[in-house]
Amino acid sequence: MESRVLLTCVLACVLLRPSAPQSPLPEGVLNCCEGDVLFLLDSSGSVSSYEHSRMLNFLSELLLPFSLGEDQVRVGLLQVGTEPRLEFGFDTHDTQSGLQGALRNTKPLRGDTNTEVALKMAKDWVLRPGAAGGARAGLPRVLVWLTDGVKPGDVIGPMAELRDEGVAVLVVSTGHGNYQVLREVVTPPVELHLYFVDTDDMTIIADDLRDAIIEIIRAQRLHVRDVSTDSAMLHWRPVLSGVTGFYEIRFGPLPSGVGSGGVGGTGTSPSTSGSQYQRLTQPADSSAVKLTGLKPDTTYIATLTPESNEQVLNTLSVSFTTKPEVLSPAVVTVSESGLTSVRVSWGPLQPQSVKSYLIEYSALPSGQLHTVTVDQWQNSTLLQNLQPDTTYLVTISARHSSGKERAMSLKVCTQEVTPALADLQLTTVGSDSVQVDWKGSMAGLKGYWLTWEGQKGSLPNQRSSRYLPPNSLSTRLTHLPPSTRVCVSPVYRTAWGEGLCCTAQFHSDALAYGYRS
Repeated sequence: MESRVLLTCVLACVLLRPSAPQSPLPEGVLNCCEGDVLFLLDSSGSVSSYEHSRMLNFLSELLLPFSLGEDQVRVGLLQVGTEPRLEFGFDTHDTQSGLQGALRNTKPLRGDTNTEVALKMAKDWVLRPGAAGGARAGLPRVLVWLTDGVKPGDVIGPMAELRDEGVAVLVVSTGHGNYQVLREVVTPPVELHLYFVDTDDMTIIADDLRDAIIEIIRAQRLHVRDVSTDSAMLHWRPVLSGVTGFYEIRFGPLPSGVGSGGVGGTGTSPSTSGSQYQRLTQPADSSAVKLTGLKPDTTYIATLTPESNEQVLNTLSVSFTTKPEVLSPAVVTVSESGLTSVRVSWGPLQPQSVKSYLIEYSALPSGQLHTVTVDQWQNSTLLQNLQPDTTYLVTISARHSSGKERAMSLKVCTQEVTPALADLQLTTVGSDSVQVDWKGSMAGLKGYWLTWEGQKGSLPNQRSSRYLPPNSLSTRLTHLPPSTRVCVSPVYRTAWGEGLCCTAQFHSDALAYGYRS
């Protein structure tokens, strides 16, 4: 009972729609799409000649606006009877005149409703990508089933296999039965892909069904790349290639109150006829143009209208937003930091808009202010005669031709002075000990790092280390292996200073060994 009520509502919604007279559409106006659409038409004995004729008239009206061809939409027609027959495949008609003539000349098959065999033909051959005369690989595939709903057969499994392979399934039923079966075979959403309508009223669903197909096979015919602050590249599929004509391009700021998300691929864009819009023309074999003179951080609408006396094509539109203006300096980095100098670099380099750069620096917290001025082509400078181990505040200011000024500051540090160890002596004591003496006590010293290790061939070959406070100038090492190498390095706040190393020799006439680096 519930399903009957739902079906009644669906039918009422369709039948109560006002039936507006359909004005004839020019040939090939929708250059928006790219895909393969197969129509599965019930042509069995349960469909009268009148109903069959009305279905074909409906297909004629439904398909008339599409541009046909290898780079556009391709259409196939598979009729269902006792022995299903492919009336024409995807590679048969590339003009509307040829397609419309073929639809007018299509005759019914009669016999049984052998939908299962027809679906097998569609799956194994017509809709299989790469098969001879089959669908194109990588493009959307659509199956539109027109049926009277009488004894459709076991179609749920075959339809599910098609959907699993990426085929979108839509259904138009001129009967009032088998709602649950048809609901199960269509590709979701059901409300957009399943239609119940009387044969005489099929024209009222033409626009909705066409829109549903377009939504599946819509191609990005017009798109924008390489967007910057003041330019963008507009690209399109060359639909006029080999045809006499030209492209008209209009672009300008998107009017206030119009959301960029609502601008689509076909002629529903805001008007671009005002004085604020620029106009360009490109030859028929072109596929891109650079849009220049744009404002930063602004949303634009661009339209492309193919103009030709041989065919009428719809206007495409796209919206995009330019990048925000980046005023130099936007990035400041430090390199080549030494005891008395630091190199400061900045970017991006904008010689066309920057007149000069001013570099100001002073030691923190209250050192003398120094300044350096460089031209607009320079993006780094070496700050010299600085104090070691000192923090400086550096500010890079750019004066732009527009009158704007931008500055960035950062702190930089010069390296600490780390004097080397002045002297190192080893004095052997007994057969396995050594007295280590050195000279240090430099300013800023934090301590000493002492390491010792047996040389190659001595056992055990083990490395040891020890940290000593800054007031230490000697220590004794014991239980050393023969030929032990001893090193002492001064330790400062930010780094180690250069150390000294000596090798201790143990033998009967051991003497004091002096510095040996």
